[in-house]
Amino acid sequence: MVGAKALLIANTKVNLSFSAALARGVLCNSMVCLAVWLCFSGRSVADKIMCIIFPIGGFVASGFEHCVANMYFIPMGVVLKKHPEVVAAAEKMAGKTLDLSQLTWKGFFVNNLFPVTLGNIVGGVILVGIVFWFVYLRPHINLSLSVKQDFFPDKK
Repeated sequence: MVGAKALLIANTKVNLSFSAALARGVLCNSMVCLAVWLCFSGRSVADKIMCIIFPIGGFVASGFEHCVANMYFIPMGVVLKKHPEVVAAAEKMAGKTLDLSQLTWKGFFVNNLFPVTLGNIVGGVILVGIVFWFVYLRPHINLSLSVKQDFFPDKK
């Protein structure tokens, strides 16, 4: 049953559209970066573990795509689809006949790994990077001089 579930997950991953895989990759890596950011705020190991549970659990529960996780699931699905008993158990679990035609090495690299990796890069570097820049590195405007002039025109 574990193999059948892994086969179903892998088959679902290789049948995503490019835009869906890209969007799920962006959202996933923003959650992973949030977990890393929160982990740095913890002082003890227990704090760090508690910090990462919710963002990582959130991306897994939401069905987001991470290229490293997919490097396990999809090759495992490619191997498992060669075992008829696992395919039969997966079809029984799904309640229908499965189309495993996209569950190939080409399907893994082209349909999933490329768009998901691109999405992970966009989510981690651009989306999270822009937020970090805005919060920590953007130039600050010195309002103290203009405030003094507005309230105290005689003093400079």
